[in-house]
Amino acid sequence: MKWFLKTFDQLSLNEFYSILKLRIDIFVVEQNCPYPELDNKDQLAYHFYCIYNNEVIAYTRIFKPGDYYKEVAFGRVVVHKNFRKQELGKKLINKTIEEIYNLFGKTTIKIGGQTYLKKFYKSFGFQQIGEGYIEDGIPHIHMILHK
Repeated sequence: MKWFLKTFDQLSLNEFYSILKLRIDIFVVEQNCPYPELDNKDQLAYHFYCIYNNEVIAYTRIFKPGDYYKEVAFGRVVVHKNFRKQELGKKLINKTIEEIYNLFGKTTIKIGGQTYLKKFYKSFGFQQIGEGYIEDGIPHIHMILHK
């Protein structure tokens, strides 16, 4: 397994294709949620991902303050279904937070996560803020990790 952090312009076509394939396989197909995956935000993001056997198996995209929320943010958190039992999700979040601190210093991080993952994100120190909301037909909540 190898981890990478790249801007949109640094991604190869094959890397971006593999990232989109994973995101669509999980968010659109597995979760049966047709939504506009291409949202014109990939160009602004840092793309943090893990490759195993030439395939992206874990991914998040990271945004500097003001590009998504006023705080630093990350989203599109996804782990290939064949690797979920190996705690790759926990490793992905820990490494994403580490990468954020490397990029922007120790700062507050805001996410909009699926409500069913509240306990998971809480285990990293995130706290819910505000009320829940529906995004693309799925219940979500905003959460904050204070510096």
